[in-house]
Amino acid sequence: MRRLEMTGREVVRVDLADFPACGEITLGYPAAGQPDLTLTTPTRQVPLDRCRVAWWRRVRPFTVDQRLGGARDRGFAASETGQALHGLFHSLSCTWVNPPMLDQIAHHKPYQWEVARQVGLALPRTLVTNQPEKARTFIQDVGVGRTVFKAFLANVDAWRETRLVRWEDLDHLESVRYAPVIFQEFVPGADLRVTVVGDRVFAAEIDASATSYPVDMRMVVDEALVRPVALPSALTDMLLRLMRRLGLVYGAIDLRRRPDGHYVFFEVNPAGQWLFVEERTGLPITAEVAGLLARIDEGGQVPVTAPRPLVGRSV
Repeated sequence: MRRLEMTGREVVRVDLADFPACGEITLGYPAAGQPDLTLTTPTRQVPLDRCRVAWWRRVRPFTVDQRLGGARDRGFAASETGQALHGLFHSLSCTWVNPPMLDQIAHHKPYQWEVARQVGLALPRTLVTNQPEKARTFIQDVGVGRTVFKAFLANVDAWRETRLVRWEDLDHLESVRYAPVIFQEFVPGADLRVTVVGDRVFAAEIDASATSYPVDMRMVVDEALVRPVALPSALTDMLLRLMRRLGLVYGAIDLRRRPDGHYVFFEVNPAGQWLFVEERTGLPITAEVAGLLARIDEGGQVPVTAPRPLVGRSV
């Protein structure tokens, strides 16, 4: 925001968690003339008909007035707010980074994996299941101590790190039946966080192999060695094709480079963090994000195509 404001652009931050309890929504459609599309936040009034580019990231749930006593009434209020606001956002003629619907779809890992596979990226051996016996068979085939398990979403309320399956975990496999779990073959090597902003690619190596928790670099970023790296051109091309196929303008991609030099794709986070990479490497990601939004504001094009159906398609 500071970078954009320094160039003379008006920037407004809207937190959807302010609505409807602490924010006001006015969508007026007259018989003739332009509609009045205004949101009022706790700090200012925002006429959205003037918006030319919008940055959509880590949207928080709506906050409903607690004077609504019952869960049914609170759910209805949140649903009605969603219908109003999401309908409003889809109606705006501005350019989105990322388009909200495509951003939501791209968060789903099985969809990412299929698109990644189709563009030529290598995946670790993976099983998603809520069947304990299938999980047990997979672990036996891959090996205890060589299999990791992880959650689909790592949010603040239910955060779980990636963990190696230990012998004592086998006694708890029955709990898999309550929700599907991701099991993967552990891939040794150095992590890569690749931040894609439009058609610019910023790659950083995060080597957690000598840290206290080499299984998941997110746990030990402060201990890990972090440095900027150059990616092979063929890999860069595949990552950009992945982003185009998903319809994403921005994304943080997690890879691992095996000791033999081959790269394995884990996931792309459409709302992934980048500041920790910039602080450790000096890669100018913040400036590029601001620059991309400014170029769009000036009428520039976004290098993204709509996602294509997966069924029946080949690379």
